[in-house]
Amino acid sequence: MSTIGYESWAVDLAEVGPIYPFQGYEIPMVVAGVIFWLAWHRIQFVREGEHLDQARKMGDPEKIRKHLERY
Repeated sequence: MSTIGYESWAVDLAEVGPIYPFQGYEIPMVVAGVIFWLAWHRIQFVREGEHLDQARKMGDPEKIRKHLERY
């Protein structure tokens, strides 16, 4: 099985063209990469928001206010 489209290397490589794996899949790979990147940022945004909400609810507001008034 060949991922570059050539079964034999017994050819003139000057006339071959691109010899990297999965040639012809550049656009779908870029689209998949951008979708993954956007999804990752969305997931991080939601998780960090949940973490910040949880951190906001952790302390007792009256106790925090009392300690802040000391200073």
